[in-house]
Amino acid sequence: IEILTSNLSKNSHEPVLVAGTTTIMVVGVNGTGKTTSVAKLASYYKKSGKSVVLAAGDTFRAAAVDQLKTWGNRIGVLVISGKDNSDPASVAFDGAKNAHKSASDIFIIDTAGRLHNKNDLMAELSKVKRVVEKVSPINEVLLVIDATTGQNGLQQAKIFTQCVEVTGIVLTKLDGSAKGGVALAIEAELGIPVKWMGTGESESDFALFDAQSYIKGLLS
Repeated sequence: IEILTSNLSKNSHEPVLVAGTTTIMVVGVNGTGKTTSVAKLASYYKKSGKSVVLAAGDTFRAAAVDQLKTWGNRIGVLVISGKDNSDPASVAFDGAKNAHKSASDIFIIDTAGRLHNKNDLMAELSKVKRVVEKVSPINEVLLVIDATTGQNGLQQAKIFTQCVEVTGIVLTKLDGSAKGGVALAIEAELGIPVKWMGTGESESDFALFDAQSYIKGLLS
């Protein structure tokens, strides 16, 4: 256990929260549970008494926008969206303006995750970040990694970090045989801490990272 624990990132595993509006950008490839994680994160903060605004920035997948709106209705948070295929940066910008105007505690941006053309996607994410930062700094960039992913997850982390400086990992699909060993590799090699763990489909299947239970799970 000590050896594995020593491989964890020395950076804080606590989520970033600032005075005023905390702006969180959530990135990751499609299929990792990114949009669901955005909703669960919103639900977590809403339950802890914070006001939350979401931006449906995965505009190329109508299903993602609809999914986020459905979640928004269910948990009672505002979801800012644009028309189908609208510019993700403009949706994120509108969301940021709304979050600041309404003095919301938390503003979370869902983003596109198409990796078929890496350069386009990375340019787009950089643009979203640049445009939002005209309104407010992005305080946290969370990368969603599927626990069933092997070494490919480490590669994803490298690519996204080069582009948008990832500050934390959301490890999803830890709801069965997947132990999420890739997260340990990411922490050891890139120093990016896991901050959240998703263990199932419902909004309550989401928790802050717990190093002890994670390491025990790896060894079980």
